Amino acid sequence: MKYLLVPTALIIFLTGCIEKGNNSSSNVVKTMSALPAPPSWFHQAVLYECNIRQFSDAGNFAGVTQQLERIKDLGVDVLWLMPIHPIGIKNRKEKAGDLGSPYSVQDYYGINPDFGTKADLRQLIEKSHQLGLKVILDWVPNHTAWDSDWMNKHPEYFTKINGNFTAPINENGGSTGWDDCVDLDYTNLPLRSAMIQAMSYWIKEFDIDGFRVDMAGLVPNDFWAEVRPALDSIKPVFMLSEWQDEPAHFHSCFHMNYGWKWKDVTKDIASGKQNAIALDTLHRYLNQFYPENYVQLYFTQNHDENSWSGTEQELYGDAADAFNVLMFTWQGAPMLYNGQEDGLSQRLAFFKKDPIKWNNMAKTPFYQALAELRHNNKALWSGSAGGKLEKISTNHDEQVYAFTREKDGERVVVVINFSKSACEVTLSPNDAVIGSYLNLFGASTMQFTKDMQLNLKAWEYLVLTNK
Repeated sequence: MKYLLVPTALIIFLTGCIEKGNNSSSNVVKTMSALPAPPSWFHQAVLYECNIRQFSDAGNFAGVTQQLERIKDLGVDVLWLMPIHPIGIKNRKEKAGDLGSPYSVQDYYGINPDFGTKADLRQLIEKSHQLGLKVILDWVPNHTAWDSDWMNKHPEYFTKINGNFTAPINENGGSTGWDDCVDLDYTNLPLRSAMIQAMSYWIKEFDIDGFRVDMAGLVPNDFWAEVRPALDSIKPVFMLSEWQDEPAHFHSCFHMNYGWKWKDVTKDIASGKQNAIALDTLHRYLNQFYPENYVQLYFTQNHDENSWSGTEQELYGDAADAFNVLMFTWQGAPMLYNGQEDGLSQRLAFFKKDPIKWNNMAKTPFYQALAELRHNNKALWSGSAGGKLEKISTNHDEQVYAFTREKDGERVVVVINFSKSACEVTLSPNDAVIGSYLNLFGASTMQFTKDMQLNLKAWEYLVLTNK
């Protein structure tokens, strides 16, 4: 679903609050249980979001299955399928050719007939597993379609205001505007049990590897504390929260949450509204707001950004590759939206059929190089398995962002000119960084020295590795 925007300016305010010790949420988090142990493959993972409706001309599971080898070859580890369920008809936003929102779920146990059958989905998952790909489903726990199976059989599961069912309610008690959906009531204990049973079904019957949870923060966090042991009793699963404002999610259930603030800050830098120093402010804020070894998902495109805000070119322009490098090398996990490997220049329609116009996959080598580096250099792994980000100071920190990460002797150094102007910059690394490196996007080695100087073009980047 469309995210709830937090203004970038709020980051600075929140940072100040946290530094003064006024953030009660952070204090509560420190007293909670340890973070859920992630699956063994989690730390190196590269995610790929698949919009099944638009991924192929057929717009079905078979269209995805046919390209699984290519997705794996891109360097992807986790395939995220957007909602696979039947879509509600009642209160659907009526427009010509409207197929409805995939986030208006009619039946948690069903398959959208446009996508194929359960046998087709099972074939997709089995082939993915044969290739070494994990598969996670997009799960929508906060609301259903107005004509959902549960609304017909269990109206007591749903929220009522003044005796009337209601569209989903946001975290401030107001309307989300998602009028094609109806809000679920998590004070109803049988609902909680039914939701856990529905999630468990897809693990038991289809051997999926986890869930990306839509608008997870609109569901009470104590429910997620119930979900984690129930699902893990079947098999350890990966859980991704589409939310950023609840640090306790990392203790109750989730291994990863959304880096919406990262996305907002990077778009501001690309447009000139902020400069590279904003990344330092953001980094401090995140490290203080979340528990140690938190992991966020970073992206320059996803289904919401692409459909409602713009393509990568619209949002980042000539800076796109620089921010995709940052996405793969910062403290977090990278995600690609289908089509980015082809330089996706379409805003894919959200409610209608609008297949990706695949061309020559020109960006594939770029992403393959970054994915291979993430897989093979521990410094870039997520959470406790990876290296902490250490800033390298420069004489142009407002323009150039430089940092290093190291784990068990494996090191990566990244230098990016986050401006539209060329820059002659002097870097001042500590002694541990000095040495010889391979240039990921060049055919040469580079010697990193004390007070070294670089001439960087607009939006130019260097990614150096000692392994």
